[in-house]
Amino acid sequence: MLIKELTNIDGVSGNETAVREFIKKEISSFADEITVDSIGNLIALKKGNFKKRVMLAAHMDEVGFIISGVNEDGFLQFKTVGGIDTRVIISKKVRIGRDNIKGIIGMKAIHLQKRTERESVPEIKDIFIDIGAKDKKDALSKVNLGDYAAFDTDFEVLGEESIKAKAIDDRAGCAVLMELIKNPVKYDTYFVFTVQEEVGLRGAGVAANRINPDIALVLESTTCSDVSGFEEHEYVTSMGGGVAVSFMDMRTIVNRDFRSWLYTNAEKENIPVQYKRAASGGNDSGKIHLALGGIKTASLSVPCRYLHSPCGIASMKDIDSMHKLAMLFLDRIDEVI
Repeated sequence: MLIKELTNIDGVSGNETAVREFIKKEISSFADEITVDSIGNLIALKKGNFKKRVMLAAHMDEVGFIISGVNEDGFLQFKTVGGIDTRVIISKKVRIGRDNIKGIIGMKAIHLQKRTERESVPEIKDIFIDIGAKDKKDALSKVNLGDYAAFDTDFEVLGEESIKAKAIDDRAGCAVLMELIKNPVKYDTYFVFTVQEEVGLRGAGVAANRINPDIALVLESTTCSDVSGFEEHEYVTSMGGGVAVSFMDMRTIVNRDFRSWLYTNAEKENIPVQYKRAASGGNDSGKIHLALGGIKTASLSVPCRYLHSPCGIASMKDIDSMHKLAMLFLDRIDEVI
């Protein structure tokens, strides 16, 4: 799978071009038709022998930042794009704009902070990006207002089966989709790489209304809280425990028959699987299942520690489990559709 290549590309919500072009190049020989719609979704159709429509979706975008101002001293002001905890971004490296200008997210040193500042979560207005500029003019010669900034994090293998990278959410799902499209399909199947999921599931709604599928499966990444400080009953998912099937989240109550089929048949086929044990968050299924007259939708997720941070950690075994279960769904789709 091309998970290393995908996570090393920058694609903050609204700026997914580089990710889209990479995916398009890699899958073009396996698709019968490829379309980029008005919002930027990449839709690859693989035709089957029967005319029901199947939609598989994974989002290309990642959380990040957008440059909103420059002060007289040359420090960049910014806004977050997507949900980011400011506590985890201080002193982290970023790359900005088309030229990948390097910068560091900074704030007032702890020695200069008031006690109330040290004991509170920093606000975005008190944080800046330092690119080493002499002044405002120098900074604006290197970056522009409206430039995107992404975490400057490179893919690495940790241990025997874990990976460390930015944007595992949801380049893991994209990597699996890119593998699935290589195989024959029974029905017309739309492999959809969506945009702007992190800012409101925007691309998925546009794509679902365009395709009008009979059934949809979302491939995602989700939070994994099996870390120090949590009891086992508090875990949302467990890394290495297999692909996660959702009951519900803040945007979707998953079709009971569909999610039950996924979980039960994963167990029968010895595919590592677990249920997501929390109803927080949301993913593209939130817009897909409400499109048009309503679409039968479920989601599979890869557990990822430190989601929406400069780097996450996930298990390649879980990504492989997602691939196997999604493949099983396509092979035996008549039992579900």
